[in-house]
Amino acid sequence: MNARSVGRDDTPVEYEVRVKGHLDSRWAAWFEGLSLTNEHDGTTVIRTRNVDQAALHGLLQKLQDLALPLLAITQIGTTDSQPASNTRIFTPKKDHTMKTTTQTPTTGHVRMDPLRKTAMVAGILYLVTFVSSIPALFLISPVLNDPHYITGPGADSTVILGCLLDLVNAVSAVGTAVALFPVIKRQNEGIALGFVTARMFEAAVIVIGVVSLLGVVTLRQNGGADPALVPVGQALVAVRGWTFILGPSLVPGVSGLLLGYLMYRSGLVPRVIPLLGLIGGPLLLSSTISTMFGINQGISLWSGLATLPIFVWELSLGVWMAVKGFRPSPITTGQVRTI
Repeated sequence: MNARSVGRDDTPVEYEVRVKGHLDSRWAAWFEGLSLTNEHDGTTVIRTRNVDQAALHGLLQKLQDLALPLLAITQIGTTDSQPASNTRIFTPKKDHTMKTTTQTPTTGHVRMDPLRKTAMVAGILYLVTFVSSIPALFLISPVLNDPHYITGPGADSTVILGCLLDLVNAVSAVGTAVALFPVIKRQNEGIALGFVTARMFEAAVIVIGVVSLLGVVTLRQNGGADPALVPVGQALVAVRGWTFILGPSLVPGVSGLLLGYLMYRSGLVPRVIPLLGLIGGPLLLSSTISTMFGINQGISLWSGLATLPIFVWELSLGVWMAVKGFRPSPITTGQVRTI
């Protein structure tokens, strides 16, 4: 839309800007001084009062930053050169989404905006944590379930592969937090930093468990069938057991509360998704802490029910961000730019 489409003078007038979808009350701060009305047809009307063309273009730029589909712009009232009327000055034939990506003349392809790229990277990393951590549990099971593994024939290659997958899981856990931090810190920087710290702690504890299992493999390979090594091997396996409780069992409950809060308040994803994290976080924490004090068993109905919401929360969050990206949100204003 150019200057001619909204008139030639800069006399302040009133406009109605209609966009697709409903904007709830959390958007009010981003359209300060403007009236937002949700219509029954699924659209939102933004009404201005006595603004000139510069202010109107500023509003349109903000809508472009938020990638909101623009449906119509209507001039209301009078100007020095026009009588009182409601003049439709912009009506696209189809829903006109104010896109933030442009076609690069030199390459001839459309580049992905940074927010979409951030969401996709974070989502893929979340999915990588599932792809790596679940097979790792089965691959390292020989050393976990056999008290005399250190003096037996062993399955060292399988255990080492499982340890490598656990390392991939640790790196991916940190990657999810690092990828999301520039976005979620706009909602609450302190809580966002807490989420990053929690993921780093989880990764560090996972690495300690990996090192303990690799120590068992090394002792088995170098010590042969020495029975004196059995208690040492069992001690190293016990270390790994505690790292599993303090890392992948305890920390996801904390992360679910921190990131769940940020996602729920910001509206970056459908709120039913972070609601799972807010519900599952306390459940998982209670289950894990009770296991630490011997009240609960690591494998029990209580543990399974407490783990399920967090499992679904992280999986659905990863899938949504990888496939859909972020939903328009006030905290992303000014971040959506073409690079």
